[in-house]
Amino acid sequence: MDVTDLRVALFSGNYNYVRDGANQALNRLVEYLLRKGAAVRIYSPKVSQPAFDHVGDLIGVPAIPLPGRAEYRAPILLTPGVKKDIHRFKPNIIHVASPEVLGHAAVRHARKNKLPVVASVHTRFETYPRYYGFAFLEGLVEAGLRRFYRRCDAIFAPSESMAQLLREQRMNFDVGIWSRGVERDIFSPERRDLDWRRGLGIADDEVAVGYIGRLVMEKGLDVFADTIDQLVRRGVKHRVLIVGDGPAREWFEKRLPDDAVFAGFQGGKDLGRAAASMDVLFNPSVTETFGNVTLEAMSAGIPVVAADATGSQSLVEPGITGELVRPGAIHFFADALGRYVQNDELRHSAGHAGRIASRAYEWDKVNQALVDQYLRIERQRQRGIAGTPPMQRVPWPGSRRS
Repeated sequence: MDVTDLRVALFSGNYNYVRDGANQALNRLVEYLLRKGAAVRIYSPKVSQPAFDHVGDLIGVPAIPLPGRAEYRAPILLTPGVKKDIHRFKPNIIHVASPEVLGHAAVRHARKNKLPVVASVHTRFETYPRYYGFAFLEGLVEAGLRRFYRRCDAIFAPSESMAQLLREQRMNFDVGIWSRGVERDIFSPERRDLDWRRGLGIADDEVAVGYIGRLVMEKGLDVFADTIDQLVRRGVKHRVLIVGDGPAREWFEKRLPDDAVFAGFQGGKDLGRAAASMDVLFNPSVTETFGNVTLEAMSAGIPVVAADATGSQSLVEPGITGELVRPGAIHFFADALGRYVQNDELRHSAGHAGRIASRAYEWDKVNQALVDQYLRIERQRQRGIAGTPPMQRVPWPGSRRS
């Protein structure tokens, strides 16, 4: 069996209606599979005005706006028509990208039809409750995720640090890596544009501390703002450059200094220009499983100060390409940012090292690695080797075995 024999049914809660790192990676995977001769069918909610043109055949599933985050859609069921389409497509492997209603339905279908099923892990869902006042639910969410992922033949994390966490959480007995790539021609130091900066009101001699990403609380916006407050109190001269948009933008604008610049959403070459036009990226998020923006900033030749958490741990080399700081440690974040803001040589050296390190991340290579895993799992199925060993009971929080 080779890649041309693969018939992949991909299930995702978001494939094209909100642009983020997860669905960008999924679209790149589908493009690669199709280019290599595989058959692919995507099942995901549809909207009338998607955020970008998707790759592949997309079959819409019923969904409702997610409570509190209406820009996202929550699938509610697999209709008879969608089920018939799945049967007509006759997949020989199922890939699930999110652990919600659609994902559970896909896993049930796979198990009922004795098909191999894999899941890719794109974010740390168990950490989300803490950003909305429900930290006491984290253990329950983690247990629910464990029950979901244990029903898959294998799960894939985008970084070794995330894979290790999944092993420690006992999410599955087969945890692999599906990394991420970067377009080094788009995210390049050559994209730095002083005229663009000037148009935003940032002078050539001002050091821009940047943020790139969705403006949502789980990205650590509160930590970002508190750290900037520290820099201001210490008299460290800098400017803040925010690239991205989202439901927390109004809160963020009020929370940051008046001279903070909000450049809005940037995509493609515009995003590459924005990244290269910063001077240091500050990424305080602990929900990342990889950290696409971290890698993009490194490729653009700027140092990264990030939370010492999954994703960034596998990308940032402390003291070489940037710094890793204990999550939420405001004073230490300010220390690290202050060093880069006030030391041009240190900043340029770290940026150059990051550019070199980004060479290791190439999209076709990382997608082929996942294809190889598809084929391995299919071979295992043919030999009668399923994913999770039988009789493995997954305890809920509070039980003696948890």
